[in-house]
Amino acid sequence: MLPYTSHRPSDAALTQVRQSATVPLWIPWPLPTGWLVTGFGAAGDERTDIRGSVVAVSGPSITDGPADLLLIAEEPGIGLGAAYAGLAGPDPGDFVGAGPPHVKVSVNGHPTPLWHVPDVPGDRAVYAGEALGRWLWTIAWPADAGLLLVPAQLTLIDFREVEWDVPFGAFSPRLAAE
Repeated sequence: MLPYTSHRPSDAALTQVRQSATVPLWIPWPLPTGWLVTGFGAAGDERTDIRGSVVAVSGPSITDGPADLLLIAEEPGIGLGAAYAGLAGPDPGDFVGAGPPHVKVSVNGHPTPLWHVPDVPGDRAVYAGEALGRWLWTIAWPADAGLLLVPAQLTLIDFREVEWDVPFGAFSPRLAAE
């Protein structure tokens, strides 16, 4: 895997990741009620540019207590999403695209299918698909926070292309390299 760095939530970190990313920087917009952006992660360096990006958001879970959601965009073979999902290989697997999708999210205004990723640790819910020619991963803790994707059809935008003020929260401990 490429070198990985995490960034505390700030306008400066958002700008830094945004300017170096060759992959989308997905963010749910509008943010679900009570949710905040809690950090960024990047796989790559000044030589390769950022070829895998992570946006962390945190807020109340649907059932009880706090929840975390990581949105990951990466080129095939990078392995960033798989590492956060708890998988051994670099990509989500052959089941992506096989059969009907389990959920759909709106990506830049287009319905985008995601498939549930099996064989991940039970503390998280993982979905993966493809958007703009890159892997799109959603990884939620606790596992029931994955329900956030189902009822409201989460809307994602590529934050490389817009410059809106976002509300920041405390740094997500999920962004530590796994």
